[in-house]
Amino acid sequence: MYDFIIIGGGIVGLATGMTLSQRHPHAKLLIIEKESQWSFHQTGNNSGVIHSGIYYKPGSFKAKFCRDGNNSMVKFCQEHGIDHEICGKVIVATNPQELPLLEDLYQRGLNNNIEVAKISAEEVREVEPHVLCLAGLRVFSTGIVNYRQVSQKLADLIRDRGGELLLNTKVTQIEDIPEGKAIITDKGTFKTRTIINCGGLQSDRLAKLGNVDPQAQIIPFRGEYYELKPEKRYLVKTLIYPVPNPNFPFLGVHFTKMIDGSVHAGPNAVLSFKREGYKKTDFDLKDVIEVFSYPGFWKLAAKHSQDGIQEIVRSFSKQAFTHSLQQLIPEVQIDDLIPTHSGVRAQALKPNGQLVDDFLIIKDRKSVHVCNAPSPAATSSLEIGKAVVEEISF
Repeated sequence: MYDFIIIGGGIVGLATGMTLSQRHPHAKLLIIEKESQWSFHQTGNNSGVIHSGIYYKPGSFKAKFCRDGNNSMVKFCQEHGIDHEICGKVIVATNPQELPLLEDLYQRGLNNNIEVAKISAEEVREVEPHVLCLAGLRVFSTGIVNYRQVSQKLADLIRDRGGELLLNTKVTQIEDIPEGKAIITDKGTFKTRTIINCGGLQSDRLAKLGNVDPQAQIIPFRGEYYELKPEKRYLVKTLIYPVPNPNFPFLGVHFTKMIDGSVHAGPNAVLSFKREGYKKTDFDLKDVIEVFSYPGFWKLAAKHSQDGIQEIVRSFSKQAFTHSLQQLIPEVQIDDLIPTHSGVRAQALKPNGQLVDDFLIIKDRKSVHVCNAPSPAATSSLEIGKAVVEEISF
């Protein structure tokens, strides 16, 4: 009998496990992960950004957890010798229609207690000499890191404190028992007093296995990236973002300097035909039927049809992708871009077609379910872990 079983070995599950091992050092803890390594999905395929929290609605979990998580993630990296860099980023307006949106974003940053400065086009070029814009914001606390390294360190700390970790173990069923829950897997049955669902792309399905209404359905969006060829990396010094469309749930293609020195460009955002589908050709009939039979998807598609078509065009046309990047750096040419990995975002969608725009944590009998934790979840992971543990009666 375990005191806690965490399902999901991404960075949120591991951060929750670390907090549990700190606050309840004598508790019996198990983390179950179906893949062969930690942080295989969202965490292991993201852009490695330590976000500032500037984009998120003041007072939301995302705003608070991201701002605080920026600090705690940097501190964690410093304590454990994990390579990271606080390089800052610029957000730039490239046409007059974006200037009021840039001002709104500046005010949101101030409301979220983010260190942000308005800078002129000339001042942008002092930071990023190859950017063409009308004006920009300088966000000082944004950084970069390899989150797989962070996740591995979290796993090591949990193991050192007596926690048990199981890879290659898939949950197939969850049953109520008098003492708590029985988790049936392809490696046997495990009993626990409390279950914590950090299943990411599978979080809604895991909640339903535990007879909990996830209040939304996960819709997988694939984000595709290119990489600047090495001789063109000089075009990007830090991170360069466009002004996001406030009516579209994604940030738009941008340039990210990675901790290994490479520069990634992207991502776009297209519907994936498989929850864990990282290639255009990946397809799972069950996943597709689930998406297309969900009323919320069609309501979302109708609302964002034009933006969705643009994202699909960028997916299949390198020229269109390059054109989007040239809005930020005109010198980028199509031959400068090399295809690289993709990521899949687990985005929760309500039946009415509204995206769940905040982290969603649901508490039930002997269970806590993290049912929406896309970006900036990696940045916020240590804070999400604390919030989950505070939901548990022990």
